[in-house]
Amino acid sequence: MEEYIVSARKYRPTTFDTVVGQQALTTTLKNAVKNGKLAHAYLFCGPRGVGKTTCARIFAKAINCMSPTEEGEACGHCESCQAFNEQRSFNIFELDAASNNSVEHIKTLMEQTRIPPQVGKYKVFIIDEVHMLSTAAFNAFLKTLEEPPAHVIFILATTEKHKILPTILSRCQIYDFERMTVRNTIDHLKTVAEKEGIQYEEQALAVIAEKADGGMRDALSIFDQAASFCQGNITYQKVIEDLNVLDAEYYFKITDLSVENKVSDIMVLLNQIINKGFDGGLLIGGLAKHVRNVLMAKDPQTLPLLEVSDQQRERYQQQAQKCETRFLYDALRLMNQCDINYRQSSNKRLLVELTLIEIAQLTQPDEGAGSGRKPRRLKSLFKHLTQQSQPRKAAPQVAAAGSGEAGRTSSPNSPSNHSSTGGPKETVSPLKKSVGFSWNKLREKSTVKSKMQIIPGSLSPNDPNSVIKVEYLDFSQQDLEFQWMMMCNRMPQNLSGIATRMKNMNPVIKEFPQVEVVVDNQLALDQMTEIKGSILSTLRIYLHNSGITLDMRIAEQKERKRILTRREQFELMEKEYPAVAKLRDLLDLELA
Repeated sequence: MEEYIVSARKYRPTTFDTVVGQQALTTTLKNAVKNGKLAHAYLFCGPRGVGKTTCARIFAKAINCMSPTEEGEACGHCESCQAFNEQRSFNIFELDAASNNSVEHIKTLMEQTRIPPQVGKYKVFIIDEVHMLSTAAFNAFLKTLEEPPAHVIFILATTEKHKILPTILSRCQIYDFERMTVRNTIDHLKTVAEKEGIQYEEQALAVIAEKADGGMRDALSIFDQAASFCQGNITYQKVIEDLNVLDAEYYFKITDLSVENKVSDIMVLLNQIINKGFDGGLLIGGLAKHVRNVLMAKDPQTLPLLEVSDQQRERYQQQAQKCETRFLYDALRLMNQCDINYRQSSNKRLLVELTLIEIAQLTQPDEGAGSGRKPRRLKSLFKHLTQQSQPRKAAPQVAAAGSGEAGRTSSPNSPSNHSSTGGPKETVSPLKKSVGFSWNKLREKSTVKSKMQIIPGSLSPNDPNSVIKVEYLDFSQQDLEFQWMMMCNRMPQNLSGIATRMKNMNPVIKEFPQVEVVVDNQLALDQMTEIKGSILSTLRIYLHNSGITLDMRIAEQKERKRILTRREQFELMEKEYPAVAKLRDLLDLELA
């Protein structure tokens, strides 16, 4: 039985012309050999598997060839070439710096440089992974590298150029090798498959090329693996099964369903992908790459940037015609944010689901577009269902609490439903007054925040974004408390102290639209006075009423209330809600 040789070794280039994807570099090296203009030291750097060591061997062979061709290639027939092919040449030395990285190894190498070649013109020393040399070894190498004997040429190869000392770099001619393009890799794999008598699908070879990530050696290794699995007929389905690659068809389907706002179908598709063992982060990363390719396919100028097969390129062009550019931009932004948060998320699947839901809503028309501003509530995922379940006319206060927009009158002279003492009175329990948080804070967690976030201190007369639309809409006490709490949550870090105090304050409507805030002490009043203009502007914008005024005063002695301890708060809660006490008894809980 014939000995099996892997493709990466069997089809390793032996001449400059057979090197794939490095035409500029090989042309330069051939011209150097042809013209006899050889440097004393070369540095080949680039990613793994792109031909650095291979080009170093071909170059060393051509340098010592006794009768090179007119193009600068080695003849392959002279004694020097024959000795190199049979691995018995005494003029070409290869050293692995990963295992020979000490000063002693470099000193031994320097001693060998003193002996002139027996056959040929030069002694060539190829040092692979040169960045692995120790600092002491580098320093010992410096003098010889700068002024070697006339018959010595050094060829250094590395994947990590940044780890090499600048004093070494300055003594070498540096050649930066490029990553293999998908197109070049596919073409080379086709050549290998034809020589081996293996049938293939071009789309399958494209998957192998993408999996190789720019390394030809990796591509050939994956090719051998796929050929063994497919038994001589490399198909797309077998390759993605063997390499455990997510089928690109899922990305096309998710994109089409997102354009059509079919959230339910996307959730079913996501469940299928996860059940097959694929990670949600892998899906988001692959989908982001897919959407990027669709975006590139929209413009003929960027179409060459797609490193895919010709068949895939046509599919990207077809899908690009269905997708708006704005949709693609927003989808990429959402997926990038998901990728950033994915590792830190405790519920990764939920994060992926929410991201896909948001992407599927990007092309859905905004509800209430006629109002002149974007709605703050989440778009309906199943619009026909929500329209059936919701009443046609909602009470003004309920609508205002949900979105802050619906159910308000837009005329400044329209009659308001507020009393002279500050709007509709709200029954407030002793618990709500005493416990150090507002129940509105619970609603805040379930309300989608507006994209336009205005915080105290952000508005200035010179800021073009500080132009406020003149509106005179009604708002309730509940709306005021809600927006006050939202404003406190958005305040910057340098105002966190006053923001915490403001959360415990309860603004009230005295005489619509006059708002009054009672402050506990003079220090807090002074701090709020400094940012009063920004507070007032924020309330006017988010309550949609440009006539709001803000009065702040220190609380009188009878208005000041003692702050309850945690135990006192819990005891009040037990009195108002007996179920809490029952739950404590059932679970045998104690207040820490």
